[in-house]
Amino acid sequence: MIVDCAVIGGGPAGLNASLVLGRARRKTVLFDDNKPRNAVTSEAHGFITRDGIDPQELKRIAQDELNKYPDVKIEKQRVVHVRKEQQLFHIETENGMFYKARKVILATGFKEVLPDINRLKEFYGTSLFSCPFCDGWELRDQPLAIIAEIPGAFHMAKVSSNWTNDLVVCTNGKPILSADEKGILEQNGIQVNEEKIHSLIGKNGKLEAIELVGGERLFRTGGFVASQWIQASAIGESLGCKLNERGGVEADRFRRTNVEGVFACGDTVMDGPSQLIMAAAEGSMAGIAVNGELLEERFAQVKVSSIS
Repeated sequence: MIVDCAVIGGGPAGLNASLVLGRARRKTVLFDDNKPRNAVTSEAHGFITRDGIDPQELKRIAQDELNKYPDVKIEKQRVVHVRKEQQLFHIETENGMFYKARKVILATGFKEVLPDINRLKEFYGTSLFSCPFCDGWELRDQPLAIIAEIPGAFHMAKVSSNWTNDLVVCTNGKPILSADEKGILEQNGIQVNEEKIHSLIGKNGKLEAIELVGGERLFRTGGFVASQWIQASAIGESLGCKLNERGGVEADRFRRTNVEGVFACGDTVMDGPSQLIMAAAEGSMAGIAVNGELLEERFAQVKVSSIS
């Protein structure tokens, strides 16, 4: 079966790309293995008309909307291999299904690698989060922590100070902040603690304290974690897509990659964790760009035929 576009990844970016393509009457297949980066999150924020919605409910609504369009098919399985042969992309799924597509949109996102700290995963998604803009409002005016082992801690601390005046940066023994950065933070009332963390303390996902190896406890009720990011799928790299300095698939403002016919959007480009609304917007742009390329190819063929 040959489709106009294969959308790989069923998050906000992939869903919105599929919606645009379906409305443009493009034969589209959306592949979704339902393994989102924000699986531990129970509420999504910053999306107008959907603020506070469960991410899985958002996905359900989106898929119901897509099912209204006869040209969109949703395959709930993982793509394991994609190769380009002449002008078509050959796609194989984990269940042994095969598709051919004229264009491919990569919306596979990335995976977060959390710091290796005892009990951190118990609190992640409930009282510890990755994005201040997504969850800062819910933690406002509380004693918060930034847990980070990477240089992004400085920026995250500055941003997070928008929601609280009681903030401490915990580097878990890593010397990631320069003397100037520490000075700037401390001058603005933000504490810096570079001692190694022994464990996090709390119940039912609610953080109560950060216990340091020396026995001291920092009483905190929540905060943000700076994670490392890796591609959730190697498909882009296997197709020859150029990666940016963060390890994401490089794409221009129309979401085109360096590989003709391949587009990338949402967290796949790894500019940082995208809010849902931003990822959806990138998916829309990718869908519009795919439709535009298909139109140009169609009319170019007509022009060549008429000349010959």
